[in-house]
Amino acid sequence: MRLIVCLLFALTLAGCDRQKAEAPQAPVAEEQSGKGLDLGHKGEIAPSVKFKNPDGGDFDLSKFRGTPVLVNLWASWCAPCIKELPTLQQLESAQADEGKLGVIAVSQDQGEQGSVEAFLAERDIGRFAAYHDPDMKLTDALKVQIMPTTILYDAEGRELWRYVGDLDWTSKEAATLLAELDQSKGL
Repeated sequence: MRLIVCLLFALTLAGCDRQKAEAPQAPVAEEQSGKGLDLGHKGEIAPSVKFKNPDGGDFDLSKFRGTPVLVNLWASWCAPCIKELPTLQQLESAQADEGKLGVIAVSQDQGEQGSVEAFLAERDIGRFAAYHDPDMKLTDALKVQIMPTTILYDAEGRELWRYVGDLDWTSKEAATLLAELDQSKGL
């Protein structure tokens, strides 16, 4: 009897594994791991979705019209997000001096904004990352499936590209990606 139960259990598991393997998966980025450059949304207009600015007021991406903006979606439970936030902060500081590119990081944590601010303060990460979208409206509107995801919009609010996964935003690879702005006349 035990043998029959074990065999039935094994067949059930094998059937479940087969279904998972056959399920189609749409590629999100160039690399099989799901990380890398994604041009699948190029030209799409930034969504008109409200989220919270660092002061708790309503904010949306239309505030950047006329200025290109790099929008990073992150969460406190996401280790790669936390890893890249300091490099985004460095990029934001450098860009603030030049005034050519807005850089914001929008938390997709569902908790209170105060918990996001406390999380950032513990890691000495600036207020630029204290934007907060507790209802994950941006994640839904932008069809983001992996965090972090960072999206570059030109001055007219059109998506140029998105980078899925973490990146050192002070690296040569990031500089090459951001050079797309010069080519699109976004700067």
